[in-house]
Amino acid sequence: MIKEDERVDDLQRNGYRIIQKKKGFCFGMDAVLLSGFARVNPGERVLDLGTGTGIIPILLEAKTEGKHFTGLEIQEEVAEMAGRSVRLNGLEEKVNIVTGDLKEASRLFGQASFDVVTSNPPYMNAGHGLQNPDMRKAVARHEVLCTLEDVCREAAKVVKPGGRFYLVHRPHRLTEIITLLTAHKLEPKRIKFVHPFIDQEANMVLIEAVRGGRSMVKLEKPVIVYKEPGVYTDEIYDIYGY
Repeated sequence: MIKEDERVDDLQRNGYRIIQKKKGFCFGMDAVLLSGFARVNPGERVLDLGTGTGIIPILLEAKTEGKHFTGLEIQEEVAEMAGRSVRLNGLEEKVNIVTGDLKEASRLFGQASFDVVTSNPPYMNAGHGLQNPDMRKAVARHEVLCTLEDVCREAAKVVKPGGRFYLVHRPHRLTEIITLLTAHKLEPKRIKFVHPFIDQEANMVLIEAVRGGRSMVKLEKPVIVYKEPGVYTDEIYDIYGY
């Protein structure tokens, strides 16, 4: 089940664990924050675009009463590893990992087939930062295989009218994000900034958009990650489930 270059991490939720590469791209706080920000109602079906390790579907299954969770991942080796994490936790009936291109999500699953869509996409476009020579890490961090527009377009297609799309990204791209969301009839409803410390500027932004929603957005109280170096705030401990 576990390969030599892999490790198993405790998710501190329902006894769940996740398999990750020792030297590969590992899930970060952004994925955990997104799983805490996303609202999934009882009986709803969820799709995570670019699921990577499968962390978001697994955490959402632990935290919500959603009916079913699907993770879509283009990298075959990464998707296979995520599938083993699903089996490790005995979640085969609730969580499904699909190998495929998120640019083809609407063709793979059909239009308006999910109540909720989530994504923690690559943050860096062609003009930002040096690309990692490790392809797995490059795909996770840079828009190598998909763009932000691909993510917004496919989310808009696969989510039902009135359904919700949840995204975590970088604040410096917020104007672009809102422009793309509204262009695809996804109306931003909630925006929440994440700050490393209370006196530092935001380094992440969480967004909820509703397909076909009315134009009205709520700027929520920000998340502060650390109250002092190495010590999380109570909100972060609560989100992690410690």
